[in-house]
Amino acid sequence: MDPVTRVNRMQKLRSSAASYGAFFYSGEIPLSQNIASTPFYQLFSGYHNPVFNLTFTRLPSILHRFSARGLAPPSHYRPLFFLQFPRFSVFFNFECTDRGCPKDDLLSGITVALALVPEAVAFAFVAGVEPLVGLYAAFMVGLITAVFGGRPGMISGATGALAVVMVSLVAQHGVQYLFATVVLMGLIQILVGVLRLGKFIRMVPHPVMLGFVNGLAIVIFLAQLQSFKTTDAAGQSQWLQGNQLYIMLALVIITMVIIKYLPKLTKAIPSSLAAIIVVSLIVVGLNLDSRSVGDLASIAGGLPQFSIPAVPFTWETLTIIFPYAVILAAIGLIESLLTLSLIDEITETRGRGNKECVAQGAANTATGFFGGMGGCAMIGQSMININSGGRGRLSGISAALFLLAFILFASGLIELIPLAALTGVMFMVVIGTFEWSSLRIMGKIPRSDAFVLVLVSAVTVATDLAIAVVVGVIVSALVFAWEHAKHINVKSYEGKLGGKVYELHGPLFFASVNNFQNLFDPKNDPDDVVVEFQNSQVMDHSAIEAIDTLAERYMNAGKRLHLRHLSAECRQLLRKAGNLVEVNVIEDPKYHVADNQLG
Repeated sequence: MDPVTRVNRMQKLRSSAASYGAFFYSGEIPLSQNIASTPFYQLFSGYHNPVFNLTFTRLPSILHRFSARGLAPPSHYRPLFFLQFPRFSVFFNFECTDRGCPKDDLLSGITVALALVPEAVAFAFVAGVEPLVGLYAAFMVGLITAVFGGRPGMISGATGALAVVMVSLVAQHGVQYLFATVVLMGLIQILVGVLRLGKFIRMVPHPVMLGFVNGLAIVIFLAQLQSFKTTDAAGQSQWLQGNQLYIMLALVIITMVIIKYLPKLTKAIPSSLAAIIVVSLIVVGLNLDSRSVGDLASIAGGLPQFSIPAVPFTWETLTIIFPYAVILAAIGLIESLLTLSLIDEITETRGRGNKECVAQGAANTATGFFGGMGGCAMIGQSMININSGGRGRLSGISAALFLLAFILFASGLIELIPLAALTGVMFMVVIGTFEWSSLRIMGKIPRSDAFVLVLVSAVTVATDLAIAVVVGVIVSALVFAWEHAKHINVKSYEGKLGGKVYELHGPLFFASVNNFQNLFDPKNDPDDVVVEFQNSQVMDHSAIEAIDTLAERYMNAGKRLHLRHLSAECRQLLRKAGNLVEVNVIEDPKYHVADNQLG
């Protein structure tokens, strides 16, 4: 090949890299030739694309079958070069990086998929729909959020928090209305992400986060107790007794012991996956009388089929599904974003909340058209994934694909897995999720924070996550306002020209106006009184009303009141005291007041 043709081919390959993200090239490089001496290596080794950040690495010989756009090498030549586009590197680069390890991601994905089966089936029963509706939701929501979401390593699927809201809708209007609601729910979540409202999850106070984590751990624990119950001939739920109970407890304990101590011996395989396999072999090999996944329901099925929800497209339909869609969207985003924050803390990385909102919305919209019940982030499965070594997007993608494979090809094997093994896995998730340190610090933190922590945990268990978080944020905000209301105080002294000066310190807002009024004594003050606001700030309309009220009190007492260092907006809003403000263009502060009149 002449030099001109060679350079043209190299330029063509460069262009392909920018277009396709990653490609393999097998050039005319004999086995005996030194790699570093080839024009290809010299040309690309110094090449850097500032836009796509292309990098040049060696390609293992096992990938010999790949080539660039049909440029297959002769049999006596070897493939040595790989141009990697970092955005898609997780799909092509099988080396461990700070973004994750493909081997760990794949093994963790299998573990998560196994644990997803009984969870999805159980939540489908809670919502009053067929098991495949929950399984399809776990597959589609999990796959789409894993590919496009803002938090690699987070697992999404059908959840109990959403199922308890759906049950009344399904009971009253049928499953087709549920699918329409899930589509609308997804559109609302996409809108939240587009408007970049996901960032406000960072405002959730830490005590609320602790309460959320502890409450969810308790909810997960209580949900696993259903595995220790059975249904009699009359349809009544009763606790297991006798040998069934002893076998169940023994298998759960074996599972938990394997998960706890296997990582100390080897980390070649996730301990949760190893525990499920070992306990399954024990049950099958010894023919033990233990309930399995198949006792819940059959998970066999085909691919999800696209269909538009069979509901009338009328205003009446919208009035039915819209309230449910708003509640489901709020619950889903709150649980997803709080789980994202928790994984951020564990992995010491930062997820993208707004991107996750859009991904969750897209996943739910698609799921509604494919017969799924919708979903959101699952803290229990996410913790299984993280604890099993899953960090990259490949873990969530593989979990979803393995789940689909179970539905299509391996339902018979998966239905043999004992519920005891999966219960043991979830018990270990509970132990790892619960913030045990919160019990130790309970006496060391402020009583208000301890109260919020316990309150959020209790409300999470009693109602649902969304209500618990909203209650926690409101209580925390009220506590914050109460504490800052105490910070307002005044320093009084005699002015240079006579009269009395009140030098105010601290913010003046709705929670501090009562204390503000009690700082003054119009009846006993001299005829001239100055209120100095240089070290204070007027925050809202309640503060404006308080200043007007103070001015009226002094005028009724026949005293002259002077107000100094108020902003221009304060002067504009004051109705009774506006003419009492002394203007100093140079020294007067410039800040805004939260008032509807200026909106």
